[in-house]
Amino acid sequence: MNEEELREFINSPDTVDFIVRGNDILDSFLRENPNVVATQTLAGRYVVCYTKASQFMDTLSRMGSNYVSSLPVVLGLLGRPEVEASGIGGIHRQPYLGLRGRGVLVGIVDTGIDYTQPVFRYEDGTSKIQAIFDQSAVGTPPEGFFFGAEYTHAQINEALASENPYEIVPQRDTDGHGTFLASVAAGREVDGFLGAAPDAELVVVKLKRARPFYTDLFAVPPDQPNAFGSTAVMIGVEYILEKAQELNRPVVICLGIGTNSGSHDGFSIFEEYLSEISNLVGVCLCIAAGNESQARHHTQGRISAVGEFQNIDISVTNESSVIYTTIWSGVADRMSVAVRSPTGELAARIPPKSATITTTNLVFEQSSVQVAYFFPLEGSGGQLTAVRVNNAIPGIWTITVYGDLVLDGGFNAWLPLTGMSSPGIEFLAANPNYTITVPATTVGALCIGAYNILDDSLYPSSSWGPTRINMMAPDLCAPGVNVEGIYPTGPGTMTGTSAAAAITAGACALMLQWGVVNGNDVSMSTYQIRAYLIRGCRRSPTVFYPNTQWGYGALDLVQTFNLMRETR
Repeated sequence: MNEEELREFINSPDTVDFIVRGNDILDSFLRENPNVVATQTLAGRYVVCYTKASQFMDTLSRMGSNYVSSLPVVLGLLGRPEVEASGIGGIHRQPYLGLRGRGVLVGIVDTGIDYTQPVFRYEDGTSKIQAIFDQSAVGTPPEGFFFGAEYTHAQINEALASENPYEIVPQRDTDGHGTFLASVAAGREVDGFLGAAPDAELVVVKLKRARPFYTDLFAVPPDQPNAFGSTAVMIGVEYILEKAQELNRPVVICLGIGTNSGSHDGFSIFEEYLSEISNLVGVCLCIAAGNESQARHHTQGRISAVGEFQNIDISVTNESSVIYTTIWSGVADRMSVAVRSPTGELAARIPPKSATITTTNLVFEQSSVQVAYFFPLEGSGGQLTAVRVNNAIPGIWTITVYGDLVLDGGFNAWLPLTGMSSPGIEFLAANPNYTITVPATTVGALCIGAYNILDDSLYPSSSWGPTRINMMAPDLCAPGVNVEGIYPTGPGTMTGTSAAAAITAGACALMLQWGVVNGNDVSMSTYQIRAYLIRGCRRSPTVFYPNTQWGYGALDLVQTFNLMRETR
């Protein structure tokens, strides 16, 4: 197909996207399956593919063990800075350091940006935003990309100089989340407000809503606008990296989005891609840990022997709800499930057969139960069991997990992220551990929790670690309660780990200026910055560190630089 036909195909609501690792097997698969279209390659390895929704499940099932790893997930927003408490203000005032983010880019992958706000403009009226990639728009995509519209620095400046800027650059942030994070990380000093890295410049990606196929698959409410596909996030990150390379600047990428879908162990293609990105020289990746510790969306259990079982009880409050839960177990185990309704009607135990979906229609509730098994999973070799109940009546629904093959016997289960499913659904025996959201479970990225600077207490909803491979998370906490920033409507506050990630991203921009721009450590990347920040964390003498709530402590950039000075 020609370029126009390709873009029409990619942007069709009947088309779905997925990402697989590039190799000879994929090349052969693409030759044999002309219904699958491959477009760009991310990080030199991960191939973005498209096919028709009606052919998607059959296409991926024929790809074998790549299936679950290639399936995109749907993410939502993680929040709704106090530079002094984080030590950033102290670094600003150090005359010999002179660190304010000069020469560094901050990348925001979120809901877009209100580029007209004064905190994003210099004294002469020009913009500090180098580029905007609006994935939701129809226009001229960036070179090498196949959807959306790119607005260059020159176009943004032209718009700002005109009487009707939105006629030239029509991108808007209708939610405000992305604008707020950008202001916290890199807003200039205006009317008493000051971002963490005020001299850093911005590259912004406005994410498009996830495709209808995926919002239906993951039971996302139709009125939830902030549901984003992981493929779009990866493409957005790739765009920021290309702009950083084009401008020859180091870059901090801030992700204030997350999901409870996924294995939480770093083995998905989504997490693996971000892990590789975090190791690039001149790149730092900051990800919000999530706000799920008190949401009652995680539970766990253990089956001690073959033939034994454990119950997962799910409370449903509202009529006509949709239950969607995923159960993850280890490489040495094989498990199967049955589902019982509040009135006692049973969807009988379904034997595990990989890459199959079995539907049982209940008689009295007019509900349907779908069970899907996938194993062995790429990377971990474990098992995913996905259970969905359509038109679930209020009451207690019970999923019985049976041990068919047991060595370890442990399993974890998650309900969707807050706001990404029917309201009023929770586990009765919820566990706040293992609630770090994907992709903050990425190995090598900075995972940021949130605390309240007024009393130095942990933000109650800040997600707890560890990850499912028992990797310590979060790495540290930053201010995340009633933090001040700029919305499209003007000044306001936000609470959540996304705000904490934004202020940490600003701190990382100062680190990159010191290291890469000023030549003190030109090979600096995420892992060095992560180590420096962890060592400099402020820690309470009454708390044992690291722990799965605070990580290694609270962000303190002054202490980080003090310790760096002692070792150089």
